[in-house]
Amino acid sequence: MTHHASPIPLRPGHVTLTELRRIHAGPVPLVLDASARAGLQQSLATVQRIVDEDQVVYGINTGFGKLASTKIAHERLAELQRNLVLSHSVGTGDALPDDVVRLILATKAVSLARGHSGVRAELVDALLALANANVLPVIPAKGSVGASGDLAPLAHLACVLIGEGQAKVNGAIVSGAEAMRSIGLTPFVLGPKEGLALLNGTQVSTSLALAGLFGAESVFAAALVAGCLSLEAIKGSVKPFDARIHEARGQAGQIAVAAAVRALLDGSAIDTSHPNCGRVQDPYSIRCVPQVMGACLDSLHHAARVLTIEANAASDNPLVFDNGDVISGGNFHAEPVAFAADIIALAVAEIGAISERRLSLLLDPGLSGLPAFLIRDSGVNSGFMIAQVTAAALAAENQCLANPSSVTSLPTSANQEDHVSMATYGARRLADMVRNAAVMVGIEAMAAAQGMEFDRSLKSSALMEAQFAAIRERVAYLEQDRYLATDIESMREWAQQSAWPAALTQCLPSFA
Repeated sequence: MTHHASPIPLRPGHVTLTELRRIHAGPVPLVLDASARAGLQQSLATVQRIVDEDQVVYGINTGFGKLASTKIAHERLAELQRNLVLSHSVGTGDALPDDVVRLILATKAVSLARGHSGVRAELVDALLALANANVLPVIPAKGSVGASGDLAPLAHLACVLIGEGQAKVNGAIVSGAEAMRSIGLTPFVLGPKEGLALLNGTQVSTSLALAGLFGAESVFAAALVAGCLSLEAIKGSVKPFDARIHEARGQAGQIAVAAAVRALLDGSAIDTSHPNCGRVQDPYSIRCVPQVMGACLDSLHHAARVLTIEANAASDNPLVFDNGDVISGGNFHAEPVAFAADIIALAVAEIGAISERRLSLLLDPGLSGLPAFLIRDSGVNSGFMIAQVTAAALAAENQCLANPSSVTSLPTSANQEDHVSMATYGARRLADMVRNAAVMVGIEAMAAAQGMEFDRSLKSSALMEAQFAAIRERVAYLEQDRYLATDIESMREWAQQSAWPAALTQCLPSFA
């Protein structure tokens, strides 16, 4: 594959959210920072010494899970690691999307390269070689409880390294052996602990949660634009966005959102045209945008911080330390990821919910002062009436999906693994939620643009006029009823883009 992008040097422990966002956005060359090599070498030597001295250490020469007390003979260690990978390849469901698999390959390489896993550097290099060639393991989406790591999905990844399973090369599904051949590598015979190190870890749930976070950021930005368009369409008041109100409360996200709205509307002739219109207070969905969206922003910040740490974490088990200690713990338990995913889910549900309420407001002539359902000849025409029904259906769906996943736990492995995080489902459901929210926000933006058309005697700000024009490039004014599904899909894509005005992104530290 020809890469034109500058390579990302992965420094284990120091990979940034910006770098992770680039990996998610599209194929980009990845190189392991040279500083990681010594730690990899040292932890590998520790594992080799344990094997040579025939010490009994969990995960190196014992069985796994409930079979941890079963010692495995020296000559069967390679068979043990191979069997571990094959027996754990029990995933089901659709394959994870390419952008998520790229993140999984990168974060697995970073985790192993922390130097606590006792694996060969060649294994890390192979993961990056797959990513760089865009040869992506086929990883079924379902089958992880997010404790002991993402065992089944990571086993499907590890399968490719041993020449089993499947991978995608130029869009075609090929065998693991063929995938390895395509990047000039021979399938690995896994050494002691290598299979376990590949299978343990939170990289699948973390990558899914990161994808959810990046999607949430886009739809968050779109929702602020849509909210400003709705404010302009109903000639709402800008007074609730006065900086003094938000400083008096002190919530960082709220202050940032109010500043973003002021920046987006700066220079609008509409805002200054109705000082005495008699509209004392707008409904909460307009007036409380800083309070609601600010709380969402704070939640996304928190999740971003947790997930950036986790993307850099040594999360397999046992861990190898500089002094030769090999200690069994539980870093593979994905509870931090589960909570982060649930927090993102709450934010996404609310971004969509308040957008749907603004849409409903736009369609109600009693509240909006606009024609019923935003169509001139209503009765014969239904206008945006049923588009709001779609938004309501998706808002309800997101309410159900927002129920926490982290509080559900079922014991596994004969009660050895008696409390699990369910982070993987918690993170995976975010893609559905983001898509639902993007449809809701897209419909709102389309309806708000329609609402603005009823009085174009005054212009909004330069930024909002540019957004209005971008929407009009996608969807035409609704003169009379037409087939709207394609317009809605076009507006969903608008809401899921990542290119937003700097006035907006500068106010949002989570875009950094």
